[in-house]
Amino acid sequence: MAAIVGVHGIAQQFKGAAILHEEWWPALQDGLGAAHRDLGDRTLVCAFYGGLFRPSGEVREAGETSFRAADVQDPFEQRLLQNWWAAAATAEPDRVVRPGAEVRRATPSTVQAGLRALSRSRFFAGLAESALIGDLKQVRRYLQEPSLRRAAQAAVHAVVTPETRVLVAHSLGSVVAYEALHRYATEANWANVQSLVTLGSPLGIDNLIFHALLPPPEGGTGLWPGLLRRWVNVSDDGDVVALVKRLGNLFPGGIVDMRIHNGAQAHDVRPYLTARETGAAIADQLS
Repeated sequence: MAAIVGVHGIAQQFKGAAILHEEWWPALQDGLGAAHRDLGDRTLVCAFYGGLFRPSGEVREAGETSFRAADVQDPFEQRLLQNWWAAAATAEPDRVVRPGAEVRRATPSTVQAGLRALSRSRFFAGLAESALIGDLKQVRRYLQEPSLRRAAQAAVHAVVTPETRVLVAHSLGSVVAYEALHRYATEANWANVQSLVTLGSPLGIDNLIFHALLPPPEGGTGLWPGLLRRWVNVSDDGDVVALVKRLGNLFPGGIVDMRIHNGAQAHDVRPYLTARETGAAIADQLS
């Protein structure tokens, strides 16, 4: 039983709920401490859906887990890569060259150029090309494979109880949490979920994620999850994944958009959780 449910983001397929808890809980405690708050005996449970992206042994033996630029052929993956590339160039113009007009015509060479440019950014430093491509594919698969999408939301549903008050969702997990809030709005276990805290959220990416949400936006406006009383969105200017920093313009209902500074690890969940703003946003709903 936990007052807080954490929902992880991309590239967590080789972890599990217990490992995520070990990473999230100390960082969250530091964020609460920075905000001069104390949760007392209220605890955190991490939902885990990353295993849905973990390949089987047969796939590994077939050599299908090592991706190359030529594997980025899906138009969704190409457009998302271009978005990340442009965002990285804006955040780090001294390190990342801005994409030219030729990227509008996606070819293996422009995909490779984008991957090479991103590898120079502090944001993606140390991330192998294959892993970066795998991240693109996870986002695409969640949005385009209905059974996987439902299973990810069900993983959140499985750990929400009547004691749950706050969902804290990072990266792709913010999309999973948003859709789960709509899907399970009439379930008894969700009746007391009052607050959503999104960290490094890609929810606002136009034409790729925002317009693919379920339920879909109406007239260019995202639908407010009916259960929520408060939604706080936290982002870092250098976070390439959180391409649109102000979600309040897209989901009328009173989102509080906050900006923080995470240093070189702009998208990592731990600096998000250690931030005073995040600690206060969570504690405010548990006081």
